[in-house]
Amino acid sequence: MSSDTSPVSVLQARRLTRTYRMGEVDVLALRGADMDLYEGELVVLLGPSGSGKSTLLNLLGGLDVPTSGSLKWRDHDLTSATDAALTRYRREHVGFVFQFYNLVPSLTARENVALVTDIAPDPLDPDEALDLVGLRSRRDHFPSQLSGGEQQRVAIARAVAKRPDLLLCDEPTGALDVATGRLVLDVLARVNRELGATTALITHNAAIAALADRVFTMADGRVATVTSNATRAKSSDIQW
Repeated sequence: MSSDTSPVSVLQARRLTRTYRMGEVDVLALRGADMDLYEGELVVLLGPSGSGKSTLLNLLGGLDVPTSGSLKWRDHDLTSATDAALTRYRREHVGFVFQFYNLVPSLTARENVALVTDIAPDPLDPDEALDLVGLRSRRDHFPSQLSGGEQQRVAIARAVAKRPDLLLCDEPTGALDVATGRLVLDVLARVNRELGATTALITHNAAIAALADRVFTMADGRVATVTSNATRAKSSDIQW
């Protein structure tokens, strides 16, 4: 993130709640979450299962809408946005990386990335995106010919190929061993640094928090604490 003393807030969440109906019961997944994300920063969202991390990320990314509260992307109100406007927001501004890679098995690595570049307004070339994650040499391989870590890196290349302003990652190392997880974290840090995408990463692994500019700890559907790191650690320094 820039060292400017006045960072630019690109996403503002205020008093967000989200209630789900589960049979006869209402489940309150978010209970009034507040958050600002700043241009170009990398943040980590920490918290146990059920604390509201994934629900909040889905709202920030326009995959779901809040039950109450306000959510703004720059000067756009996402709370009152139509389905078409949310689709446009996701397509033009947001990249998603999940724990499971969701690659199309019948397409090569390059073709999987090209799925996004075909619909983005100003995309990276698929080969350039694969370069960014260190996989140009595997461009013609199918997912079944790639390791788990390589598949996740293809998924990251696909997410960043549209040049997103916002990169949202939900447990991106959750299915990986430590060494491969470090490699994936290094790729995400590089994307954040070189493309300038504001990056939010969900994890239950507290050690990963050292990579962030700021760390949001969630509990009981709220942001409980926000802390800043004086410096960001390298992925090779992370021990878990």
